[in-house]
Amino acid sequence: MPKPTSTEQTILVVDDEPAVLGVVTTMLEQEGFRVLQANGSSDALRLCKNHQGRIDLLVTDLVLPPSGFSFASDANEFPHVHGHDLAVRALHMRKDLRILLISGNMDKDLAGYGIRRDVLPFIEKPLQSPAFVNLVKQVLQGPPPTVESLTETHKNNPNDDDEWVD
Repeated sequence: MPKPTSTEQTILVVDDEPAVLGVVTTMLEQEGFRVLQANGSSDALRLCKNHQGRIDLLVTDLVLPPSGFSFASDANEFPHVHGHDLAVRALHMRKDLRILLISGNMDKDLAGYGIRRDVLPFIEKPLQSPAFVNLVKQVLQGPPPTVESLTETHKNNPNDDDEWVD
């Protein structure tokens, strides 16, 4: 099958499992995307800050266990944090960044981090190529989230319209 023409869009893929990084990278490159890889949040934050070109989409695992202990503080510019916190920090650096969360147990992981279902798009592992690639394209066509939309505390004042993951 011939390789599609480049889309001129760059995707940063973050996962702590090398096999997942490889599979996701292959799926995206076969669709013509440029792919940057990070094996954790610390590497991803470095790339967000130091990469000279555009980064259009952050695809990140929600659960990113740290390879070593590190405080998420103002003094540590590139801490090891979970995927949602990574998204917030990356949006502070790149306002036009779109976000897609991935996880092996999405309902449990969203609930564990107190994240509402409608805040960010997500897909569950194992990733199936057509569904994953279609979601990536859909997210890239939509508007980027705002930092405020990711950091609002909805649990203290849930609305009837809010959909919570329990």
